[in-house]
Amino acid sequence: MATMHVDRAGRGPFPRFKPLAMAAQAMGAIPPSAQVLLGIVSVQVGAALAKNLFAVVGSTGTVALRLLFAALVLLLLWRPSLRMSRRAWTVVVSYGVVLGTMNLCFYLALDRIPLGIAVTIEFLGPLAVALAGSRRWLDAFWALLAAGGVVLLMEGRGDLDLVGFLFALAAAACWGTYILLSAALGRHTSEGNGLAIGMVVATVVAVPFGIAESGTALFQPWVLIVGLGVALLSSVIPYSLELEALRKIPPRVFGILMSLEPAVAALVGLLVLQESLHMLQWVAVLSVVVASAGATRSARPEA
Repeated sequence: MATMHVDRAGRGPFPRFKPLAMAAQAMGAIPPSAQVLLGIVSVQVGAALAKNLFAVVGSTGTVALRLLFAALVLLLLWRPSLRMSRRAWTVVVSYGVVLGTMNLCFYLALDRIPLGIAVTIEFLGPLAVALAGSRRWLDAFWALLAAGGVVLLMEGRGDLDLVGFLFALAAAACWGTYILLSAALGRHTSEGNGLAIGMVVATVVAVPFGIAESGTALFQPWVLIVGLGVALLSSVIPYSLELEALRKIPPRVFGILMSLEPAVAALVGLLVLQESLHMLQWVAVLSVVVASAGATRSARPEA
């Protein structure tokens, strides 16, 4: 289940950027498991920071800022070539459209439901990809456990916004598709070319929605600074940490550690955003965490 660690923002190495290379050397002293956990915390704190922007630029405006800054960083780092085959362009454009749609759906969900619940539902996407095609009873158990967690999420809080739930479910479907397209991107493009261009496509998908919702509010200096902070916390910092960790630990171990992300999201939501969950919802989050970790742990090596 190595695909479980693939992230919705296009995680990838940044070997051409010397400051990040120097930072990676400094990170070498941190144990790899701690690097993964720090990366997870960074992503979720970035999401919490993004949610604080919603009152000013809305959820789609925040997505536009995050993807725009991420695209600028990737273009600076990779300086991609536009000379690709037609098949490669098809994959890159598809990847970018799905990436942009996934971010829009996730942030629209985040605007309506707590961070921990949104991440838990979205995490069903990579879990479904990991379990797809399996005929083992154990994997069926993990799938049922995750499904039970979703039912508890709905039952544990009567006022859970249905539209937010559906947006999170759409983000989960996009994340699963994104993982499959990421594999194709690696086969049809070299280094970070496809990733950088795909991020530009994702930005083109999201920016019109952001401008329509927020208008000139997007261009306030302090909003741009916070947007850059969201991009750094949600992209550059965790990518660097995870890249360094993957040099030292097997992908399966990495996937098990990443399974903690829904629980970390719930904790960050509680501590940073004061989003409390009911007891049944905590049980639901832990059910998805256990299902993800179990599916990763029991996956066949060739998966």
